[in-house]
Amino acid sequence: MKRVVIIGAGFGGLRAARDLHGQGFEVWLIDRQNYHLFQPLLYQVATASLEQEAIVHPVRSVVRKWDDVTFRLGEVSGIDLEERLVHTTDGARIGYDHLIVAAGAATNFLGLDSVEANAQELKTLDHAVALRNRVLRLFERAALAEGNERRALLTFVVVGGGPTGVEFAGALAELVNNALRKDFPEMHADEARILLIEMLDGLLPPYPRTLRDYTKRQLERKGVEVMLGRKVVEAGPEHIELDDGTIIAAHTLLWMAGVKPVEIANDLPGSRTHGGRIVVEPDLRLPGHPEISVIGDIAYVENERGEPLPQMAPVAIQMGAYAAKRLRAEAQGKDIGPFHYFDKGRMAVIGRGRAVAQVFGIKLAGIVAWLAWLTLHLFWLIDFRNRLAVLLNWAYDYLAFERKVRIITGEAQTTWQDPARPIAVDWPELRESIELEKAGPGEE
Repeated sequence: MKRVVIIGAGFGGLRAARDLHGQGFEVWLIDRQNYHLFQPLLYQVATASLEQEAIVHPVRSVVRKWDDVTFRLGEVSGIDLEERLVHTTDGARIGYDHLIVAAGAATNFLGLDSVEANAQELKTLDHAVALRNRVLRLFERAALAEGNERRALLTFVVVGGGPTGVEFAGALAELVNNALRKDFPEMHADEARILLIEMLDGLLPPYPRTLRDYTKRQLERKGVEVMLGRKVVEAGPEHIELDDGTIIAAHTLLWMAGVKPVEIANDLPGSRTHGGRIVVEPDLRLPGHPEISVIGDIAYVENERGEPLPQMAPVAIQMGAYAAKRLRAEAQGKDIGPFHYFDKGRMAVIGRGRAVAQVFGIKLAGIVAWLAWLTLHLFWLIDFRNRLAVLLNWAYDYLAFERKVRIITGEAQTTWQDPARPIAVDWPELRESIELEKAGPGEE
């Protein structure tokens, strides 16, 4: 049996492993996490709508039904093209006859070092949990502050007007306007500020103009400030600077302005696009290495109109299915031709009862698009338990206008006081007790 090694248990890698099962191959699936992450709903974990367990599923519980598929937990550290070996950080060397690289993408900070040092990401489950903790902790800290300091603590800047940026900004606005407004009655509703910054002249660039304009109007109704044609050029712990010189006092910068291939992709030869994606052959093979297929977010493929395929889950799934089908055909001496992406459409949710979609050329907006988005994402979830958990959470949020996952996890943080920058306190009783303590006995 020829061995097929698949790097990455995301949408593309898992689909390739499934389709190769029972087809006369020995399949090894490698991932640095022991779970499959449903990344399209990651922003809902970050905005306290879903528990993290609702969007993950153990990989071993999937592949245990496939006796010719072996899962290996490990992080790939290198690929030896000559010896056909995959190296992992724990010292393992796994040989392959065929290699499918579906390693996914990482955040691209576009060379802005200060942004990379101060911005929040949303690519992994840990990122989502950390971001949720940050939002909730900032509200707790703001409850003890006032004036400009409070406004800076409650200013959230989202960079990137693509689907993830739009979905996160809308969900964060609903979290603030519905749940946190009731949790923190001592703060005024207008003290929290959410800005969505996009360098182009509209949100959701691939969508028709009517849907882009609709998205902007709906976000603005939720209180999101949409800033088009602007770029972030510098960032610090408490400020963001735009290309026109505007300085925004904010403690949170969420960067969703671009992605790039993960580091392991650097071991592969070949030309790269401006965004770092690997240019592959029409059949998804690496030029000069027919034994290697590159799929998913790191692969650059154009459609019939010469447009690059988007870095989305449906593309990765179809690539994974094609790579497996091509290997099966080659084993039988057949040729299935180049890869063709069947574009069923795209959609993005804006918030409660509002979404936009373009399905088979039909433009949808509002409640119909929202229901279609809900149905499709429930269908994509890998397990019945995940579908049930997500459905119950969505129903609770919709009926109660609540976000029940408003919990701060991890190491407890009881104070935000920085020794170099103490929080100003103007409580007369506390000030008097401090003065008495400093005075000493007999000096009251």
